Amino acid sequence: MMIDPIQIALPTEETTAALAATIAPRLVPGDVILLEGSIGAGKSAFARALIRARLGRMEDVPSPTFTLVQTYEDPDGDLWHCDLYRLTDPDEAFELGLDEAFATAICLIEWPDRLGTLTPDGALQMHFAAGDTSHAVTIAMTPEWQKKLGPLHV
Repeated sequence: MMIDPIQIALPTEETTAALAATIAPRLVPGDVILLEGSIGAGKSAFARALIRARLGRMEDVPSPTFTLVQTYEDPDGDLWHCDLYRLTDPDEAFELGLDEAFATAICLIEWPDRLGTLTPDGALQMHFAAGDTSHAVTIAMTPEWQKKLGPLHV
């Protein structure tokens, strides 16, 4: 069950990073965040900022567009950043080991529509949109996510 979605304006990359820094310390292995939106909407910028905030250091965070998956060692467990844009069948996601990662790692999934019916239940859904001069994100969450994240603002 999802609660009413919230929308947050992201006028700058700094506000995107602030939102990511708010969410990052609250994540635990088994958490999955679905990053939806068109190319250039801010998905990768959010993922990069969240990874850096989670690791507590300036980390080189390349887009996994061609590698499909980038993993980072986190003290609590691995952090997976996935870009599924190039997948043509949902079964390919599990060839990458995502089924295990969904249970044991923190997963940031760009282009989650490629998962089809394999999308994990209870994932946090973040839909990024680019406007003419600014970006925004609409966040759909379960009551469990609402409890974990509390009020979100930047």
